[in-house]
Amino acid sequence: MPEPDPLPPRNFDAWAALASSDPEAFEQQRRQVIDHAIRQAPARRQQRLRGVQWQLDQIRASARTPMIACLHMHRMLLDAIRGENGLLDCLQKPAATLRRRQQKAATVIPLRPTRDSDNLPPDQG
Repeated sequence: MPEPDPLPPRNFDAWAALASSDPEAFEQQRRQVIDHAIRQAPARRQQRLRGVQWQLDQIRASARTPMIACLHMHRMLLDAIRGENGLLDCLQKPAATLRRRQQKAATVIPLRPTRDSDNLPPDQG
């Protein structure tokens, strides 16, 4: 039997009523909505979204009060916007600058020495 559809995320009054009347059901519904939203994202983004959600869950679990958790999450959001390589940085820098930074040259180190580099005869090695 399929699970029922979770509450729509925009129905604040229903969420508030559920949280005060049945916190366990609230948590289960909250999880379902988050998982549904992550599954709707492009596959290449889902792992990162799950990682961010894990960070948020850890903040909620470790905060002494919901307000402290909210403040920590708010700081995390502001860092993602205003921090180094955050949204504002990306919007204010020309795309070419960002591409150059991402395409830095790298030295490739072979996993095993080639015959030319180790000066061994062809029948050894």
